[in-house]
Amino acid sequence: MSTAFPPHLTIAQLQGNSLPKLVQNEIERMILDGQLLPGAKLTESTLADQLGVSRGPVREAFRLLEEAGLVRTEKNRGVFVRDVPIEEALEIFEVRAVMDLYVGRKVAQTANTTQVRELRQLVEAMDQAVKGGNAQDYHSFNLRFHDRLLELAGNAKLLSTYRKLVNELSLFRRQNLTEESMAVYSREHRAIVKAIAAGDAEAAGQAMHDHVMNSRERTRLNYEARRAPHSAPAPVATPAPSRTLRRTVTA
Repeated sequence: MSTAFPPHLTIAQLQGNSLPKLVQNEIERMILDGQLLPGAKLTESTLADQLGVSRGPVREAFRLLEEAGLVRTEKNRGVFVRDVPIEEALEIFEVRAVMDLYVGRKVAQTANTTQVRELRQLVEAMDQAVKGGNAQDYHSFNLRFHDRLLELAGNAKLLSTYRKLVNELSLFRRQNLTEESMAVYSREHRAIVKAIAAGDAEAAGQAMHDHVMNSRERTRLNYEARRAPHSAPAPVATPAPSRTLRRTVTA
């Protein structure tokens, strides 16, 4: 079966991943981008047709996504995008804050000039997204910024655990993105990079901890506002268009 890959997938990604892993990555992208909303039912046949693959890789991708905390399987009902309760989300923010305290300290102690420049470029990209009012681009660069900080901390176990927590918070984090909040977050990101560049471990760790706890408080307030009578719904980033995932399969 001859198929064409989505343009965002690189040759290295295609060569280094199995088909179920590629399917998992694409469904994960759709969930994190808001194309598949919390509570949505996922069906093997629909996603297989949409991605241009057989149902087997989709079934295996569901298993991997459940391990990653993004979907849940209900007996005799099917697979659903996971909807994280607000109480659990607030607890996750608290765990992230403690982890980020460590990450900030570690990166400030080890980051070199090239790595600091890379972090600044990501912050600048987020600033441009703020100026353009593009919450989708901001969300993408924000994920890359925090993920890169984790990579620079050099702790593989921490990285995998943190990524799972970030995925579980994806819906709440998108709902937090308004023109005002993105500007605030950008200032906090610049403070983090400034402390890292100065090699100030305590300031960097505290800046990252406070950044996450500020996001926690915003999440709590947004949730309470949405539950209040006559409250306007919090804005959500516009989802990107779906893509077709295809590959050549040989016996």
